[in-house]
Amino acid sequence: MKSFTIIFFLFISATFTISIAQTKISEPILKMGLIADIQYGDCATNGSRFYRNSINKLREAVKDINDNNVHFTVNLGDFTDRNLADLDVVMAELGMLNANMYSVTGNHDYVGVKDNQVLYNKLFLPSDYYSLGFPRLGIQFLFLNSNDISSYSNVLDVDKQVELETIKAKLKAENRKNNYSWNGALSKEQLNWLDNKLKLAHDENVRVVICMHHPLYPDNNHNALNDREILEVIGKYDCVKAVLSGHNHAGNFAYYKGIPFITVEGMIETEADNAYGIVEIFKDKMVVKGRGRVTSRKIDF
Repeated sequence: MKSFTIIFFLFISATFTISIAQTKISEPILKMGLIADIQYGDCATNGSRFYRNSINKLREAVKDINDNNVHFTVNLGDFTDRNLADLDVVMAELGMLNANMYSVTGNHDYVGVKDNQVLYNKLFLPSDYYSLGFPRLGIQFLFLNSNDISSYSNVLDVDKQVELETIKAKLKAENRKNNYSWNGALSKEQLNWLDNKLKLAHDENVRVVICMHHPLYPDNNHNALNDREILEVIGKYDCVKAVLSGHNHAGNFAYYKGIPFITVEGMIETEADNAYGIVEIFKDKMVVKGRGRVTSRKIDF
């Protein structure tokens, strides 16, 4: 009887230990909030865009994100629609987040901006493009500025103006569908920065998630102007585990060379339906838990 008791105790102890181990393995190593295209404006509704309603949606999203105890929140741009003054209203709501927010700019954010640095300061950006690393977890986030080369971002640099004209001429000659004034591009300098960051991540076996405003894939009229050139760089590295973007309020999804490209649905659209997400990152996968119009997805690394 004593032997049976000992064996039974050992069995229960082993089962309990395995259960704890499995629980730890199943817990996300990072959790983040995800928001795209709030596009708030103190202005009348236009079609499916209810500009004033975005604040109540944002307030709801912030509360839910806080309740989920995220490590940080990613914002994919277009905080406002057409007025820099509206940004103060949006930032007041986002200031209620319990954890840090890391952002990129959207094309609408530049409306009324005479000095890009003023915008970056208001959004607390360390630079117009930058990286966020978690060395102990082997994960790095790259935040790109797809408005770097554009007709709306108050570019005073002559070299950047030449880059824009060259890119637009190429798109026109190829009759590309993304040749629109609301789209921007990465400069050659930023592309080189991206290439170097990805090469280093690849060499050090670091997983990378890229965040940007304009989508890159699949082919769409909302894509960055030099989407194919950016894809050429990203496609060289299997360390890239996901690319997150906004801008296309309908959302989108596709794989390119095994890399998932997720376009997050815009919060601005519809009168009452919200759109944001909670993202859980594990060692072997990423799970997007969509709220409202945002599609839930499981991405295996």
